Amino acid sequence: MIDIEKLSFSYDDEETHEKKFVIKELDLYIDKGSFVAVLGHNGSGKSTLAKHLNGILLPSGGKVYIAGMDTADEKNTFSIRSTAGMVFQNPDNQIVAAVVEDEVAFAPENLGVPPEEIRRRVDECLEIVNMSEFAKSSPSRLSGGQKQRVAIAGVLAMEPECIILDEPTAMLDPKGRREVMRTIKSLNKSRGMTVVLITHYMDEAAMADRIVVMEKGSVIIDDVPKKVFSEVEKIKEIGLDVPQVTELLFRLRSMGIDMPEDIISVEECEKVILDRLKGLKND
Repeated sequence: MIDIEKLSFSYDDEETHEKKFVIKELDLYIDKGSFVAVLGHNGSGKSTLAKHLNGILLPSGGKVYIAGMDTADEKNTFSIRSTAGMVFQNPDNQIVAAVVEDEVAFAPENLGVPPEEIRRRVDECLEIVNMSEFAKSSPSRLSGGQKQRVAIAGVLAMEPECIILDEPTAMLDPKGRREVMRTIKSLNKSRGMTVVLITHYMDEAAMADRIVVMEKGSVIIDDVPKKVFSEVEKIKEIGLDVPQVTELLFRLRSMGIDMPEDIISVEECEKVILDRLKGLKND
């Protein structure tokens, strides 16, 4: 789905008048149907990377291919943005219509989709994100999580093969975050949609099939979540955190209590702790 070869992106520094690289010679391949989380502290280049995935930004060097299409070729821009939909951090910057169903219909209308097909897509996409009951509502009356789900529905109405989400839960409360992540996980698992999630929440990254960690515009770690988060000290050294359950077990191990290193979910953590407590009781 996504093939990035030696991608570099730079801009001219106004003070030094020199080129400043945000990304430099980055290689990355993302399979169709996968769920990849991209992590990195501020300035690591992760949002810049996201904007290259549907042609918002173009490479200063190297190539980015989306479903085989070169993003640098202007003839591909329309097809690329239909193939790889983008959801931004603030849904208010993405929502343009005064009624929810009109918002979801906006993109397919601009694509020239027939009215009857637009109606079908609007109904289907609102159902996918569990927002059907708000079809006639004004987006301004929705919660942050609901607005973000409407924004996702608007992207889904273009029927993309891939969805890129640039910190979609950063402005949401815990309930809104859960709603959006449940939707994202469902799109990937039940519909086979390729998902690229830029996030700074480690618990969200733990839901992915694969984690890519960026630093200074380069990929420094690329592995499955359990292996990435098992290296707690390494993750902390680069200024990131680990899921709360991983942190808990890490601290228990530092106290001399035997605990596994590859636990990233609450359910796994609960089972391990209960098993240890039962063992102590039996002893």
